[in-house]
Amino acid sequence: MRTTAGWQATGPMALRRTSLERRDLRPDDIAVQVDYCGVCHTDLHALQNYGQHAKAPLVPGHELTGVVTETGPEVTAFSVGDRVAVGNIIDSCGVCAMCRAGQENFCHSFPTLTYGGIDRKDGSTTLGGYSREYVVRDAFAYPLPSGLDPAAAAPLLCAGVTVWEPLRSLGVGPGSRVAVAGLGGLGHLAVKTAVALGAATTVISRTRDKHEDARRLGAHDLIASTDTQQMAAARDTFDVVIDTISAPHDLAPYLRLVAMDGTLSLLGHLGPVTVEAMDLLVGRKKLGSAGSGGRPATAEMLRFCADNGIAADVEVLPSSQVHTALDRLRRNDVRYRFVLDMSDLG
Repeated sequence: MRTTAGWQATGPMALRRTSLERRDLRPDDIAVQVDYCGVCHTDLHALQNYGQHAKAPLVPGHELTGVVTETGPEVTAFSVGDRVAVGNIIDSCGVCAMCRAGQENFCHSFPTLTYGGIDRKDGSTTLGGYSREYVVRDAFAYPLPSGLDPAAAAPLLCAGVTVWEPLRSLGVGPGSRVAVAGLGGLGHLAVKTAVALGAATTVISRTRDKHEDARRLGAHDLIASTDTQQMAAARDTFDVVIDTISAPHDLAPYLRLVAMDGTLSLLGHLGPVTVEAMDLLVGRKKLGSAGSGGRPATAEMLRFCADNGIAADVEVLPSSQVHTALDRLRRNDVRYRFVLDMSDLG
């Protein structure tokens, strides 16, 4: 085994710097020096609920960028010194219908997650990117295009591909009308991506306070969801509504905004929802969702972002301030994504 430094949970919302073990490289592994790791709401959720279920080692972090420091003997796609990115999926069965279709994120036996997952060979619990080194199968690492800043690119590996998946699968492009509900970590990347795809893009927010921010991100307009007149005027307008609101909420107002044969895609709150069938029936509207992306989509997303100058709006903090980042994220005090600089781990 090899050792590295990282931040491991000791209790709910508590992390301590400690020594972590990484496996010796398998033939198809690469070792990555982690330079930057995004802070995701998934990390916050995992830490808030740490210890409520079966206790296991928890090192969060599943959107990371860094540099290859070593390669296994069968690795041909990467060399020492290459810039790479790793997302929230690091393995899958490789043989089910979903994996064969390049949708490893929907693997029938469930994909191996970057942290809190079960390694398919040795049964160990995977430890995430809040660390200075990560060891991963080469097939689940991605070349980081030279045009992307490694800190601002880290959130693309989770938030970026999460919004890319529905926008691409729903055929968003020139002439499309897209609305993005919620302007946070997911929402701001949905706006940038939809605009770059050529869509007329509108932000839906509780108030008009973020109007200037929406414009800066490329949105053409902002609708206040609390303004009944604005919402009524936008009825049956959008081909796609990307809903990134993380809290439980009524879907009916957002379904009314969807045009005939359009889709409301839920990306934020993934718990139980209640839908009136009539809200779908009138206009043949569709309700869908998406989560992460497979290997082909992730690679395509990174190339698209590099070609179009898309990256997350980030606030970079040294990893020693991880508790500050988590506390502020809990209070929604960030525009729009925290990223930890891991260089202080040595």
